[in-house]
Amino acid sequence: MRDLPPTATLRAFEVATRHATFTSAADELHVTQSAVSHQLRHLEELWGVQLFQRGKSLTLTPAGAALAPVVREFIMKLEATLADLREQKGRVRLKVSTTYSFALKWLLPRLPGLARQHPEILVTLETTDAAINFTPAEPDVAIRFGTGNYPSLYSEFLFREQIFPVANPPLLERLGMPRKPADLLRYPLLTRAGADMVPKWDLWFQQAGVAVSAFRESVRFADTNMTIEAALLGQGVALARSGHVENELADGSLVRLFNVPLPSPLAYYFVCPKGIEAQPHVAAFREWIMAESVRAGEGY
Repeated sequence: MRDLPPTATLRAFEVATRHATFTSAADELHVTQSAVSHQLRHLEELWGVQLFQRGKSLTLTPAGAALAPVVREFIMKLEATLADLREQKGRVRLKVSTTYSFALKWLLPRLPGLARQHPEILVTLETTDAAINFTPAEPDVAIRFGTGNYPSLYSEFLFREQIFPVANPPLLERLGMPRKPADLLRYPLLTRAGADMVPKWDLWFQQAGVAVSAFRESVRFADTNMTIEAALLGQGVALARSGHVENELADGSLVRLFNVPLPSPLAYYFVCPKGIEAQPHVAAFREWIMAESVRAGEGY
């Protein structure tokens, strides 16, 4: 820390690295050329290295070239953090990670309720399907879809969805309403590519008591939202998780087919590093999303 100069001196160095002369650097900084030259001399003496080759134009030395990106990144992060703090205006930021489909279909429509109940919390929402390690640069808390096996973390069960077929009304008008689960075998079935977290048609047919050796697969999608969108466009029948089609079922753009109970083998969990679950803003978010999950579960 003894080698850390004033921020103004670091700014002078960063600006000088982008200019050919002290004069043009001084113009950007709105100071005199001699002031810039003095600050850079002071920095060289403090650090014990020569930063510039001085001549008709400024040229960075190898030491200057090595330090320039470090100083530039420091200044950029400092400015971004200060701007972020000013934007918060006394609110506490909470970084939340979840999957894109869950954020889009379930969490985003409910966030205005959190803002009304807890205006002191400013949520930053990040989406990824990858595991996170909760390093300082990563989100504070996460909503994860899995088995609940998070031994090194604090975790709490949120809710489990139901799995069922959905189709849009024009498709059902065109092909007719299926009268029994086995009738779906003659419909174009939309499937989602992926591993265990993806709803499986053969599992649903088994639960419905239908023996299936093969079915009429229409299109296989790599994304849950694309599968639901294809169903909305009338391209086929999708096997959906209840939390992903709440709005579509409510407004009638999709219709649930058959009341065959099939709980998802995986569920949603609130996850965070052990110890921070008791921090006031984390606890407030956790209690809010738990309450929302109970209400959602009652509807499934």
